[in-house]
Amino acid sequence: MEDRGVIYNFLSWASGIVWGPVLLSLLVGTGIYLTLRLGFLQFRTLPYALKLAFKPSKPKDGEKGDISHYQALTTALAATIGTGNIAGVATAVVLGGPGAVFWMWISALFGMATKYAEAILAVKYRVTGKDGQMSGGPMYYLERGLKAKWLGVCFAIFGAVAAFGIGNMVQSNSVSDVMETTFNVPTWVTGIILTFFAGLVLLGGIKSIGKVTAFFVPIMAVFYIIGGLIIIVLNFELVPQALGTIFSDAFSANAVGGGILGTVIRYGVARGVFSNEAGLGSAPIAAAAARTDYPGRQALVSMTQVFIDTIIVCSITGLTIVMAGEYGGGLEGADLTSESFEVFLGDIGAYVVTLGLIFFAFSTIVGWSYYGEKCFGYLTGGRGINVYKAVFVLFVLIGAIAKLDTVWKFADVMNGLMAFPNLIGLLLLSGVVAAETNKFLKVAKQEKAEEKRARNSAS
Repeated sequence: MEDRGVIYNFLSWASGIVWGPVLLSLLVGTGIYLTLRLGFLQFRTLPYALKLAFKPSKPKDGEKGDISHYQALTTALAATIGTGNIAGVATAVVLGGPGAVFWMWISALFGMATKYAEAILAVKYRVTGKDGQMSGGPMYYLERGLKAKWLGVCFAIFGAVAAFGIGNMVQSNSVSDVMETTFNVPTWVTGIILTFFAGLVLLGGIKSIGKVTAFFVPIMAVFYIIGGLIIIVLNFELVPQALGTIFSDAFSANAVGGGILGTVIRYGVARGVFSNEAGLGSAPIAAAAARTDYPGRQALVSMTQVFIDTIIVCSITGLTIVMAGEYGGGLEGADLTSESFEVFLGDIGAYVVTLGLIFFAFSTIVGWSYYGEKCFGYLTGGRGINVYKAVFVLFVLIGAIAKLDTVWKFADVMNGLMAFPNLIGLLLLSGVVAAETNKFLKVAKQEKAEEKRARNSAS
């Protein structure tokens, strides 16, 4: 027990260093820099990006890839919409105060530019493997674009290891815990069921993952969003006060004091990144598999992931928690979110959060398995992928029945370490991002003009 305590304390210290002011400033700073360099692209093109993401489309000539734009988006959403949207937001409010929600929004608005840049580089520098499937992500644009393979190797190591923590055991543990608490289901039973279904999906590869997430993600997200919107609409008189609390606390002494980053800002930014993963370099691995003719087209689709994850889903959680006013009563994490939903919906509220957590966590396991697999394949030259998948599936069961305090901290450190090489690549390759953006925007403008001419001719 003493050794475990030493390890845990060391990882807690390391997590504090990794997720300190340097990384958080770098994450937000990169988003601000890219926003300025791209002329506030995320605000100008969001409606068009959402249209690209959700409008059904047939494969075009010149498109290469394994899955559709929509499947790439839902695979990335599957990995990001997880415990961070339920437990992470609650933790931010408890530790940082209601104002942390505002700083989650700010990190997301600039994070959309970061996510866009990640995806555009992932598609531009992707490669076709011996199996005919696309591979891409930070490890490839760091090696092929920046000519810094050692940074690519560092990212791949961190990503392959982090997948077992934040993308696997942490998620299965959250599900088994909530199933035992809410439905009295033994943790080992939940573990076996999760392991079976995870194996069923993962062994089918990216096309199987893409099909499952394309069906699964909208259902799980809409279910949770509707539950939250019912609360907000039926109790709309509480919304102005909740927003007022969020905004006033966002600029309180706790927000601007306490060193380089105040408590409110620090937890808001950190939990926002934990939720939407903008800057970590994970989502572009899925974007690289998309069928697309221009990197910019898929990049716009990928950008909408941050908007959906944080601006929509996290906002619903945050508003509900602040409206309920239970965040000062000693509860935290998923328990606080569940209690807040119960305040307005009774027992049904607890079930909404419980089922949401189950669906979100399982989808994260599915999405992160692909990220870990691609990182591992980069390190081994594509060898041993099936072994990695099998071990990954086994760890779903281990996570469901184990005590994971130390794993949580270890995963936290690995996730943070992923961001450093990725952000270096984004900043130094920002010129490539700008050039590819200009190239695609000209094409998009021509396409829009042609569509307009076609509509006028038809009428």
